[in-house]
Amino acid sequence: MKAVVQRVKNAEVSVEEKVTGRINSGLLVYIGVAQNDIEKDAEWMAEKIANLRIFSDSQGKMNLSLLDLHTQGKEAAVLAISQFTLLGECVKGRRPFFGDAAEPEKADKLYQHFMNKIREQGLPCEAGIFQAHMDVSYTNNGPVTILLDSPN
Repeated sequence: MKAVVQRVKNAEVSVEEKVTGRINSGLLVYIGVAQNDIEKDAEWMAEKIANLRIFSDSQGKMNLSLLDLHTQGKEAAVLAISQFTLLGECVKGRRPFFGDAAEPEKADKLYQHFMNKIREQGLPCEAGIFQAHMDVSYTNNGPVTILLDSPN
């Protein structure tokens, strides 16, 4: 499982000009599911993202996680977007090869499992629509962008 995690001031996703998910601050997370990913990968990713210390503390150091902010009563949420293109292989040729991406049924199941695990930690989690063409807009805060791969 791969993720691109961006610290944002705001983010929203829409499908056919209708907003399907919106957060005011927190993390915009693009999730790519590989063929060999299992529920354990989604659980690892959700725990890692909720606890990533990439928010500034009172001294301006990246020392706080999304969970820390949430427990302090500050607005903190996740906007999760399924994105199979994260699995694109571009070493050969000019067109990405997506052979390592999971089949849609499996990818959706693990994407939903990831979001449920975020919510189980007490964090709000908004989403796009799986397999839809989505428009995503956001203000990256920092900018801070982290790339994650599950251990599997």
